[in-house]
Amino acid sequence: MTTINKIRIMIADDHQLFREGIKRIINLENDMEVISECSDGETVISKYDGVLPDVILMDINMPHMNGVEATKKVKKIYPEAKIIILSIHDDEGYVLETLRSGASGYLLKDMEAEALTEAIRVVASGQAYIHPQVTGKVIEEYRRLSVMEQTSEYSEQPIFFDQAVDWRSILTRREIEVLQMLAEGNSNRTIGEKLFISEKTVKNHVSSILQKMNVQDRTQAVIAAIKNGWVTIS
Repeated sequence: MTTINKIRIMIADDHQLFREGIKRIINLENDMEVISECSDGETVISKYDGVLPDVILMDINMPHMNGVEATKKVKKIYPEAKIIILSIHDDEGYVLETLRSGASGYLLKDMEAEALTEAIRVVASGQAYIHPQVTGKVIEEYRRLSVMEQTSEYSEQPIFFDQAVDWRSILTRREIEVLQMLAEGNSNRTIGEKLFISEKTVKNHVSSILQKMNVQDRTQAVIAAIKNGWVTIS
């Protein structure tokens, strides 16, 4: 019989009923389990070394020490820690603050169960995840691109940014346009109509973007670009 290596999860939230709801969702999955619970940020720090969770689900608003401060302190002591912030706020300011603190994910508390389990798996694998509902707002904040080499609209030459870029993750100008439109919530069909290209061509561009950036979906592509410094943080 094959043994499944379960994702070990710590939940940090000061509302017991919310923690119980999260636990019920997680317990329905055969590849993850809740190993510890906390009601404040200080307890997260004191318990971490004893349980070594794969992922921490951290409420942004908690007594004694909030989720952002707890994330900063956990990451300082345990750089390998993977933390998903849970919040009722869809304002981009909260998202940016949590990303700067070292969090790998940001979820709204009214998320669907599928979004929660997907986020856990994505972050546990070393990627970043942000709730799709706030992705567009984040991109509007970050989407100031500093271009070192300008090319024509239809050029297939690589575009470079002011920040350091991994040579394996260089996108073309057209791919940048598609990525921006994906971040704004446009469907493949809408992108095709706006760029005067076929939907199949859009799909090819998206596949190329994901492959070059080594991510699984459009949300991860956007967040990976932010975390890798391709977009200037103002």
